[in-house]
Amino acid sequence: MEDLIKDPETRVIDVREINEFESGHFEGAINIPLGNIPIRIAELKAMNGPIVVYCRSGNRSGMAMSLLKQAGLIDVYNGGALEDMLAYQD
Repeated sequence: MEDLIKDPETRVIDVREINEFESGHFEGAINIPLGNIPIRIAELKAMNGPIVVYCRSGNRSGMAMSLLKQAGLIDVYNGGALEDMLAYQD
């Protein structure tokens, strides 16, 4: 996961709610709350490179990953919890 996160092509998506995102997030992450994933599929499909999703505990990011894979995205990974993601930041 660390190599994936450090790849400049990787897009990191925080699927928590905006207030959670504003209280702290992985540097460079894009905030797309889980409930908005279905209406932003086209935008996510247009992103080049792998996508890593994360949330507070790993549950919402697991759901987001499933939604994205059902929509045809292949290179999608569950980064788990914000705490886990922050361990990869320099």
